[in-house]
Amino acid sequence: IVVTGSDDHLWKMWALPDGNIIMTGEGHTDWLSGCCFHPRLVQTLVTSSGDTTVQIWDFSKRGCILTLEGHARTVWHCSWHSCGDFVASASMDNTSKIWDVNSERCRYTMCGHKDSVNSVEFLPFSNTVLTSSADKTLSLWDAR
Repeated sequence: IVVTGSDDHLWKMWALPDGNIIMTGEGHTDWLSGCCFHPRLVQTLVTSSGDTTVQIWDFSKRGCILTLEGHARTVWHCSWHSCGDFVASASMDNTSKIWDVNSERCRYTMCGHKDSVNSVEFLPFSNTVLTSSADKTLSLWDAR
């Protein structure tokens, strides 16, 4: 399975190797910048967008089940914690956020980069978060 985004604000899920479209999602109001499958729930996906939001999608419900708002500018990247209860986002607003999917709120905003945060990843099975920035730095964060 491959997921792609496009300028028409849609994402498409493709089956490999035949290349057939399995599903198309519509919900973001601007271009898509990233996507990541849930670590355990194969029917769940997170996406990030130029519209400043992060969205959680459920394929069994055929749509967006949660929109996370709080960044001031484009969200470049998103990733799941290995437990599947948290999502991290990286934004052009120079911050990263840790979102609690169950409570549907931001748990922690990581400030300190001097330029756009371009990617964010959780160290598997830990509370450590790694961010990379256009300010030419990497930062390690304790998300507890």
